[in-house]
Amino acid sequence: MIAVVLAAGVAVAAAIFHKRSTDAAIQREEQLLQAEAVQELQADPPEAPVTETKVGHSENLAAALERVGLSADDAAGAAVAAQRVFNLRQVRAGNSIRVNRSGAGELREIGYQIDPERMLKIAPTDDGGFSAEVKAIPSKTEVATVSGRISDSLFNAVAQAGESPELAMRLAQIFGYDLDFYNDPRKGDTFRVVLEKKKYADGKSAGYGKILAAEYNNGGKKYQALLFHDETGHPGYYSADGKSLQKTFLRSPLKFTATITSHFSKSRYHPILKLFRPHMGTDFGAPVGTPVQTIGSGRVEFAGRKGGEGNIIQIAHSDGYETMYLHLSRIFVHQGERVEIGKTIGLVGSTGLSTGPHLDFRILQRGQYKNFEKLGLPPSDPISKTQWPEFALVRQQWLPLLEGRELTEAGVGSLAAPAGLSAPVPAASAAVPSSR
Repeated sequence: MIAVVLAAGVAVAAAIFHKRSTDAAIQREEQLLQAEAVQELQADPPEAPVTETKVGHSENLAAALERVGLSADDAAGAAVAAQRVFNLRQVRAGNSIRVNRSGAGELREIGYQIDPERMLKIAPTDDGGFSAEVKAIPSKTEVATVSGRISDSLFNAVAQAGESPELAMRLAQIFGYDLDFYNDPRKGDTFRVVLEKKKYADGKSAGYGKILAAEYNNGGKKYQALLFHDETGHPGYYSADGKSLQKTFLRSPLKFTATITSHFSKSRYHPILKLFRPHMGTDFGAPVGTPVQTIGSGRVEFAGRKGGEGNIIQIAHSDGYETMYLHLSRIFVHQGERVEIGKTIGLVGSTGLSTGPHLDFRILQRGQYKNFEKLGLPPSDPISKTQWPEFALVRQQWLPLLEGRELTEAGVGSLAAPAGLSAPVPAASAAVPSSR
């Protein structure tokens, strides 16, 4: 009996010892695993969150980098390296800066987005300095359609369609020879655009490419534009019947003009001088600071202050035309400068003999003042007979989309953006208009 009890005691003691040994082994294993995890964490710490900011107004790159945590020396060193590959005077307020660090807080890379297509990359080097390079931002381009209906303005209609103001500006430029987008749009007008949309690899928008075709329905009258080129290869927009949309002059000296407050007149009562005298221009009422554009390409003959006309710009154009822009608050051009059609040359003001902010716009032909509101604007050359077969292909490709058919219905599927102005499609049967 005693032997049995002793045997049982030995068995219990052995079981207890085995359990304790097992527990100790498990504990030692857990400690080893924890030590290995700590070593791995120290060797390769997790990525710290990316710090992102935007360049502030009147802020340079070095100042922006200090603001996101770089020391003054590191910020200066990064800027010096960046200047070797990119002109830092072109750093723009509002552009993004991203700073990547390791989990331990060590700087790994700085990225400044120059534009939708380029990124300035700055990285520390082993010798304590910095290297920099400009790299292309990976993106893809797709053809898409955008449409909308006007309730009050083209800007708001484009925004309601989920697009940026840039698209409204570009539409206004395309149709600016025929439409005044301040006075002409009516409630219920519609627009439709076929364009290239660029997207980054993560799906975010990277901006717009070429506008391939566009239509604006103004009170039942359709204006259409197809991107093509003239015989020298210069791109431009043409109507469906091959007429150039571009004319010698734009319809307005303001991109989005204001109400005409005074018309061309041989006898108008002057509100300041209190007498009747000729008014040889057209007054556009607009707030101070509204951009003023040259209605045509030419050479600046005068830019400065001139008596009651205030700050004024005079531009000489071809065929004996001259334009004048009066009462400006700012002037952005100088005498002798060559300017292209649509260039912003100054800002609306109220300088000289002026009762309030407005632009007094005047046009002369061979020294004679003309009424701009009634002046016929000669168009550029139409599509030639030799170019018509190629233009017919472009017309066949994009016109169905302007009529509201989807990309696949129009026979272009989910095309990537064409390399040139148009992608090849089956031969069109459209004939050259008899007027060609």
